[in-house]
Amino acid sequence: MQLGTQIAPRDDQDYRVWAQLGVTHVCVDPPGNPHDWTLDAIQRHRDHISGFGLSLDMVQLPLSSRPIEKQQSPNILLAKEPERQREIDSICRLIERVGEAGIPAVKYNLNIIGIPRTPPELGRGGSRNAAWRWDRADPDAAPGPAGVLDAEENWDRIDHFLRHVVPAAAAARVRLACHPHDPYTPPGYKGVTRVLGTVEGMKRFVLMRESPYHGLNFCQGSIGEMLDDPGREIFDVIRWFGERQKIFNVHFRNIRGRKLDFMEVFPDEGSMDMARSVALYAELGYPYMLMPDHVPHIDGRDPEGVAFAFCYGYIRALIDACSIKK
Repeated sequence: MQLGTQIAPRDDQDYRVWAQLGVTHVCVDPPGNPHDWTLDAIQRHRDHISGFGLSLDMVQLPLSSRPIEKQQSPNILLAKEPERQREIDSICRLIERVGEAGIPAVKYNLNIIGIPRTPPELGRGGSRNAAWRWDRADPDAAPGPAGVLDAEENWDRIDHFLRHVVPAAAAARVRLACHPHDPYTPPGYKGVTRVLGTVEGMKRFVLMRESPYHGLNFCQGSIGEMLDDPGREIFDVIRWFGERQKIFNVHFRNIRGRKLDFMEVFPDEGSMDMARSVALYAELGYPYMLMPDHVPHIDGRDPEGVAFAFCYGYIRALIDACSIKK
């Protein structure tokens, strides 16, 4: 396992700090729209990062966690032709260039309504933490630009995308790591039934268009948000996907609570036993990055930098503890 990060650096100083804190692998994008990245731009970006002793292990496809109206490739999930096919073809060519540059993986989202949250809540020591409480949300929120999208139509659009992109990834030997829907929302919320917001949906997804290059950006926080008892259930989920080698990246994040009723917290204070989780990843032979993705907002002159530094140290300690036990 490797200690990673996916935070966009503010400048080169952040690369230096990460290396000093023990980060070894990163998911950081070249500047500009991914559709426009040239092979030369990707290679220069890779080499620049390598100069700090870091390995560029992954980049983000132009399919983010933002709402569909803010996406760089909106027509893939809107199923609007001919724009959809042009976006898919562009992504296939991008995957080819990523493979030529020697970058082994890409991550992406298949997201329409973004990441719903209710107002932040106070956490440890007065930190401000993201939360999702269904009893404080608007269950009758109006549909957005995608309109009403039921489960089977959503699956059809996802399958159309995978039918084109998985073969391109296999040819380029680039792993496709898809992020689950965050958080689970009841069917029809904002008009959309989010099919990757349940464990059963994720299982169906990884078995579609089966390939060793088709798997998950396994966000442990988001998966905990799908479960009635994340402290008990998470280990069976990790084992199911890990045994099938469908975990290509881990967002190592904890929550306090359960499905439809949780707050994001630091990794050491939530409902899931993160030390036991790392031990299970190690037992399963998971070889890729563990990285924080969200952190509580804390006080001080560099709130995000300090909060992430805490997480890097915590993850590094757990990885090292697994090595010692061996």
